[in-house]
Amino acid sequence: MMTDRANLSLGADQPVRTLAAHVVAELNYYQPTPIRPVSYTFEPPLGVPWESGDYDVHRMEIHDARQLATRPRLQVEGFELWDASTEVSDFSDRASIEDVYYREARQLALAVTGAKQAYVFDHLLRRRAPRDNPLDFGKRGANGYAAANGRIHNDYTEESGQRRLALVIEDLHQREQITRFSIINMWRALNGPVQDAPLAICDARTVSSKELFHCDVRYPNRTGDIYLLQHCPQHRWFYYPTMRKEEVLIFKQYDSLHTNTSRFTPHSAFDLPTVPLDTPPRESIELRCLVTY
Repeated sequence: MMTDRANLSLGADQPVRTLAAHVVAELNYYQPTPIRPVSYTFEPPLGVPWESGDYDVHRMEIHDARQLATRPRLQVEGFELWDASTEVSDFSDRASIEDVYYREARQLALAVTGAKQAYVFDHLLRRRAPRDNPLDFGKRGANGYAAANGRIHNDYTEESGQRRLALVIEDLHQREQITRFSIINMWRALNGPVQDAPLAICDARTVSSKELFHCDVRYPNRTGDIYLLQHCPQHRWFYYPTMRKEEVLIFKQYDSLHTNTSRFTPHSAFDLPTVPLDTPPRESIELRCLVTY
């Protein structure tokens, strides 16, 4: 588990670099309570809300990562932007995603991380709900798309990261040979350039384990475990304006290595303050990949 900000990542003994131009926007932080929060990915039982938990809205500076003098790195800040075109033209075709896009993602994951093996195990298509609806936790709509997730979260915890390894690599002997693994997320806009509900990423070096709280995510056949984030003024947020379909934002969701690297990178969709209400709703695909070193 992380201990404090000083040991979060490679280069953490260096000061956070001078920040770039920014927008000020609202982010939904978790307000801790004694009861563990729950979110449902399917219609919950009668009388049970889709999500529980209390959230505080904080107006935060979200900095333009394109204007940084030095590009962020996956192993330090926890995220990188790559130019990576795709051969997939129709993302409504699941077969093309699982055949072509998964193959492309494995190759990209190895190039970004320097790992030996890459295993793509999940993807999710999102379409932002109508803009007159506030951002929520991203529940799935009748159109089959999940909405944009406006709750600050990290998709894996210390425990669920380890469980995912066993789900991806079932052979016990093979798992025992692994000395380190990571889980990364690859986020691509499908109707860029993105103006509606872009993705904000928190610099992993500015996050403490004391600010991360477990949340259950209920699926029809299992319960997942993610982190929500409590507010701290030290958090430093970034985004890439007007992301194109040819770009992929790659960020760390878990790392089994406890020192000298980023481990968790909280993130959230947010509303840019000056975007017209008739802006087309953002569509995106996110893909999760486990890599072994």
